[in-house]
Amino acid sequence: MILNIPGSDPASPICSAKGCRADAVWVLAWNNPKLHTPDRRKTWLACEEHREHLSKFLGVRGFLKDVVSLEDWDPPEHQEIPRPQEPPTA
Repeated sequence: MILNIPGSDPASPICSAKGCRADAVWVLAWNNPKLHTPDRRKTWLACEEHREHLSKFLGVRGFLKDVVSLEDWDPPEHQEIPRPQEPPTA
């Protein structure tokens, strides 16, 4: 299950973009190599409108590892799925 906020309905996750309340349709898997082991994946969720912006934000930092549709997301079994962190505004 992917959760955005405590008590949210995991059946209808929302976009991680600041202030966005749209349904998420993408999972952006990332890690910061200075902080995380290579196999660790943090996640942000994105709606169609914010997918490119959030991907670029992570990509220019070298953090973005994968972009997968929420429907196809298969989190690693050995990892707990963290709540997506709210990204900074650009």
